[in-house]
Amino acid sequence: MKVSYDEYYQTEHLFGEPYPELIDFFTKEIKSKKVLDLGCGQGRDAIALAKLGFDVTGIDISKVGIDQMNVIATSNNLSLKGFIADIFLFDDFEKYDIVLLNSMFHFSKNDKEKEIAFIKNIISKIKIGSKIIFCIQDTGKKVEILNTILSSEKMKNLEDKKMKYTFEDKETGHSSTSDYRMIVVEKSGY
Repeated sequence: MKVSYDEYYQTEHLFGEPYPELIDFFTKEIKSKKVLDLGCGQGRDAIALAKLGFDVTGIDISKVGIDQMNVIATSNNLSLKGFIADIFLFDDFEKYDIVLLNSMFHFSKNDKEKEIAFIKNIISKIKIGSKIIFCIQDTGKKVEILNTILSSEKMKNLEDKKMKYTFEDKETGHSSTSDYRMIVVEKSGY
C-alpha cells in the first residue's frame, strides 16, 4: 500500500533544512528571479529561497504540505505561493527563470519513461537562459541517466556538486545518510 505525503507531512518540517550547497548556489543568483519549485512538499527549499528574496512558486500534490508552506509564507510576508497539483501535468514553465526539482526523479522501471518525457518537456518550454536545478540521489544509474538526457537536449552544464543528505526521524531516533548530486544546467540559444 502506498502512503500519501499528506500522511507523512503530519510531521512538520519532515525533511529538515535545505542543502547548504543549494542555498550557496542561490546566494550567487540575482534576487529578482522567478523560481518554480516542483514537488516542493512542505516548502523546505521554497521557504528558504523566498527568504533570500526570490519570487517562488511551489507545486506539490500534497494539500497538507502546501497548506503548511502557505501558512509560513503568509506569516513571514514572503514572495511565495504554493499550489496543489500533479507536477507531471504542469506545463507553464516559460514564466520562470529557475526550475528546481529536488528528489523528484528515481528512474525506476515503472516511472522512467514518464520522468524522461517530463524533463524533456521542461527543457522544451523554458526560456533561453533559464536554469534547471536537479538534486538527485547518487545511487544506481540515476545520475548517468539524467546526464544522458541533459546532453541529448544540449543543456549547458553550470555546476555538478556532490552532497550528503542526512534524514533524521525525531520520533524514532532513526537516522540515515545518502549521497546526492546537485546538477545545474542552463538552456542556451545555439
